[in-house]
Amino acid sequence: MNNKIAVLTGANGFVGSHTVDYLLEKGYKVRCIVRKSSDLKWLKGKDIELFDCGLTDLEAIKKVFEGATYIFHIAGTVKSKKPEGYFISNVDNTKILLEAALANKSTIKKFVVTGSQTSGGPSFDGVPVKETDIPKPITTYGKSKLAQEELVFSYKDKLPVTVLRCPAIYGERDTEVGIFFQTYAKGLFTTIGFDKKEVSLLHVYDVVNGMYLAATSNKSNGELYYLSSEKSYTWDEIGATTAKVMGKKAVHIPVPHFLVYTISAIAQFFSMFSSQAATLNLEKARDLVQRYWVSSPKKAINQLGFRQTVGLEQGIRTTVKWYIKEGWIKL
Repeated sequence: MNNKIAVLTGANGFVGSHTVDYLLEKGYKVRCIVRKSSDLKWLKGKDIELFDCGLTDLEAIKKVFEGATYIFHIAGTVKSKKPEGYFISNVDNTKILLEAALANKSTIKKFVVTGSQTSGGPSFDGVPVKETDIPKPITTYGKSKLAQEELVFSYKDKLPVTVLRCPAIYGERDTEVGIFFQTYAKGLFTTIGFDKKEVSLLHVYDVVNGMYLAATSNKSNGELYYLSSEKSYTWDEIGATTAKVMGKKAVHIPVPHFLVYTISAIAQFFSMFSSQAATLNLEKARDLVQRYWVSSPKKAINQLGFRQTVGLEQGIRTTVKWYIKEGWIKL
């Protein structure tokens, strides 16, 4: 009988679906909490249990957590028409999950929250931010993720909890960074501003491996980690590597900061007349114009044995190959 049970939120998404694959390969029985309206295309045909109770039904979630070994909380809201929307999803819903875990704490070995480096904020001097730095989130989303972290750590004396801050993540099934590759394939290489920007960038395989290391480590209880690439990348490096992989060069178009803000303001205005929040808004623009989104993985390396195993060229190559196979880009 398989007694290893992992429960995931956000399992139908980009990072979540790769986590499902990883856990199945490790021999876990996988339970996925989704909404009735969730798109399940990345979960079809997989040996998992689906629970469409969402993240607000405490009693239903308690039942899902029965006998669970690990909880991976990946779901979250990255765009909202109103500021309170971020806090309802990222904080209030997390509290429900923590209470459900508390009711099943006899079997739970770890409650892992996969968060974002936006809760710590960008680096303002180019030095990779680390866990001991004072958090300086610059958007409502980042502030909600920091509030989520504070809530999770308020349970650390009652539950074995771990929080991860992840950088920009790319890879197969991704639609966010994927826009960059799709645009490049069409012959355009757009960058933000005229200064040299640097980012930490991690392939989804390394993210998922880091999540698993955090879950299974005895050292991670009550701890915060940056899961990050071991070096930062400039967009010129990313563009040159993409050109090598795709075998083509694109026209480089730097987009001035004022234009980024202008486009964001227009998108935000028109979202007022839509049921959907704008993907690009003024707060997202504030993120985009920062010069350094870099973080240090040293603590994760030293305590968890984490390493970046997928280099930039290898990661872009496997990602682009998948996009071509799926018809997302054409070369």
